[in-house]
Amino acid sequence: MNLVLIDPTELDRHGIVTLRDRRRAHLAEVLGVGVGDRVRVGVVNGPVGEGRLLAMTSESAVLQVSVSGPLPARPAVDLIVALPRPLMLKRILTQTASLGVGHIFLIKANRVEKSYFQSTLLQEENWLPFLLEGLEQAMDTRLPTVTVHPRFRPFVEDLLPGIIPEYQHSLLAHPEGAANLVTVLGSRFGGRVLLAMGPEGGWVDFEVERFQSAGFASFSMGPRILRLETAVVALLAQLALLRE
Repeated sequence: MNLVLIDPTELDRHGIVTLRDRRRAHLAEVLGVGVGDRVRVGVVNGPVGEGRLLAMTSESAVLQVSVSGPLPARPAVDLIVALPRPLMLKRILTQTASLGVGHIFLIKANRVEKSYFQSTLLQEENWLPFLLEGLEQAMDTRLPTVTVHPRFRPFVEDLLPGIIPEYQHSLLAHPEGAANLVTVLGSRFGGRVLLAMGPEGGWVDFEVERFQSAGFASFSMGPRILRLETAVVALLAQLALLRE
């Protein structure tokens, strides 16, 4: 935890917050802070600053919080992901929050098990801790938005046309793509990116055709077949390196 994240509702009108969860434990057991010490603090979807420890007990930590300055920049990449199994989704949520993604669309695909959409992880209170963990690691406060879309065609045919104009680049990761990422984007690029990544079994032909009809350019990461969680990290890192 490189940043103590605080929800705005936790602060009282004097800028004081009382922590009674894993954040208190981290301050006491990992950082070993004492009364009067200062730690890095951020407000979710707000600025970053510092917190001065006023009191520490075995049950709570009280901080005087002072934050100021601009909000972190909005991430330039949004991500469409064919819903993976819950254990993998937990890791993807944390990693994408760390690397910087603005919106995560979790969608149905032909090779996605229907039972995945019954997971309790798809409730906001259950996925939120994994996003916060990623933000704490990256020292960021801008919380990714997550939406769940259990039907493929309504997502691609009804929702996508309305949001595509927001992006300068719409990309489809596909093992059978003819080009690589540099060929599609160039060695340097700017603007917002919407990146679609399929299930570990890959997109079926119909899904590829629908994305391409919506304006997505398909590309391949090469001959190696990667786990989805590995491919997500690799592609977000490549996009960061190629960005102007």
